[in-house]
Amino acid sequence: MPRFTLLPVIGLAALLLSLPAASGDFFVRARLAPDGAPSPLASTLTRLAPQADPLVLELAASALACADPHAERLAVIDFSLPSTKPRLWVFDLDERRLLFKELVSHGQGSGNAMATAFSNVPESHQSSLGLFRTRNSYVGRNGYSLRLEGLEAGINDLAFERAIVIHGADYVSEAFIERTGRLGRSYGCPAVRQDIAAPLIDSLKEEHYLFAYYPDPAWLRDSAFLDCSNDDRQFAMQ
Repeated sequence: MPRFTLLPVIGLAALLLSLPAASGDFFVRARLAPDGAPSPLASTLTRLAPQADPLVLELAASALACADPHAERLAVIDFSLPSTKPRLWVFDLDERRLLFKELVSHGQGSGNAMATAFSNVPESHQSSLGLFRTRNSYVGRNGYSLRLEGLEAGINDLAFERAIVIHGADYVSEAFIERTGRLGRSYGCPAVRQDIAAPLIDSLKEEHYLFAYYPDPAWLRDSAFLDCSNDDRQFAMQ
């Protein structure tokens, strides 16, 4: 896979510290190229998923380029969308294909139909943001599941300890939305429809990536994977 260029960050640290959470779109744009031109990978993702926010895909592309420019699969979750909308996309980067566009739950502690709060704290029952690497699949109390390793210190690096995994759930369905006006909620896991859980997990297991987005100013400002030079593309934990 070609090496995609990570884009420079605008130096506005003092200003960013003072901006409210509602200014998340400003933080997103501050991470992108000054001329607004998308990276080649972001352009490909946008072509494959035209309904997704191109700014979110650009951030996902930048984070992936920082972590592993030769990655084969990438999942993107846009938690700025309500749970009633498809907000999970899974891409095959080698074959340039969209594999899944799906509903996905958020944690009970993150909100109702909209997720607005995120945490790395055990027992918070909140979803976590940032870049994850997928690990092995297994069968547990939620059935066939996929372990996630959070790569961002202080943001999602307790995901493994918190048992944040991808799994199927009966409360992720159009029928549940019709009854309640939203999806059911997990203990922080990105749960998906039971019908597609197994093939989706199999497409992502073992050394692929998941990027979870919300316009959270602190994360957008501090994430090491969104502020990574071309000469320093290494995993945060290495």
